[in-house]
Amino acid sequence: MRALVTGGGGFLGGAIVRKLLARGDAVRSFTRSCYPWLSELGVEQVQGNLGKPDQVERAVAGCDVVFHVAAKAGVWGRYDDYLATNVTGTENVIAACKSQGVRRLVYTSTPSVVHGGGDLEGATESVPYPDHFEADYPRTKAMAERAVLAANGPTLATVALRPHLIWGPGDPHLIPRLLAKAKAGSLRRLGKRDVKVDVTYVDNAADAHILAADKLSIGSPVAGKAYFISNGEPVVMWDFLNRVITDAGLPPVTQSVPVWLARFVAGMQERFFRLFGMTREPNLTRFVVSQMSTSHWYDISAAKRDFGYEPAVSVEEGLKRLKDSLTTAG
Repeated sequence: MRALVTGGGGFLGGAIVRKLLARGDAVRSFTRSCYPWLSELGVEQVQGNLGKPDQVERAVAGCDVVFHVAAKAGVWGRYDDYLATNVTGTENVIAACKSQGVRRLVYTSTPSVVHGGGDLEGATESVPYPDHFEADYPRTKAMAERAVLAANGPTLATVALRPHLIWGPGDPHLIPRLLAKAKAGSLRRLGKRDVKVDVTYVDNAADAHILAADKLSIGSPVAGKAYFISNGEPVVMWDFLNRVITDAGLPPVTQSVPVWLARFVAGMQERFFRLFGMTREPNLTRFVVSQMSTSHWYDISAAKRDFGYEPAVSVEEGLKRLKDSLTTAG
């Protein structure tokens, strides 16, 4: 098949691209910039902006399936920027799929679309969207997910996947930020609880996207649904993070601050940054406090049942691969 991957030069997008190529599919990537390594793999590249409908149409034309992975992530920034990329951009992808006759759309969502700030333990897809979000990223991703699922119908089959905390060798976001803060000595545990979270090795997340796409068709059991994706092995958050930190040759984080104090400081920083129009990310935000001080892990039995998802790389194996990559890079 001919597949379009928006954000094909990114961490997850790149993993999906490689797996599609490995099984013989033709792949096109839609990104803002050109990625030489994609060209070396034989990937057709289209440069453009998700906010420009004509550019999205050009990228979608002639494809059998679209993997919409690209998004504006992060925990801080202008709401209008998140809205433009995550919501308007997704609406443009949906419109282009319909106008170009694409019949399958796989959307990369996030479990944070249902995280309202408390514990979620063994949560299923029946958990509703919360009434309040503590950051614009989950707020706009929830808006986009709703649009994708609502677009499912007689001419376009859609599915939304919610992979949680994607990590692995080559991760340009989570792992480098963690290690930079650990090296600077600025990391602290929030509270005393041993909260548990789900993590998703990047290859497993890519597998889930391709398996879902293969099962997706007009009127299929997968169509119009959202699915949690993870390794299926909830980890104690700081056991996992300290394993990564010590594997990188740094001392583990042992000091902690009370959750109430962290939330107070985060709220004050957010107000200060907004008051003075500061664009850089605060040291702490309320969303990060919630994510770091609560348990959030999910039941992935629906993905196993409906499209045969099984995490191929365990957490332990993933950690070994990550350590090898850190050792090689260091």
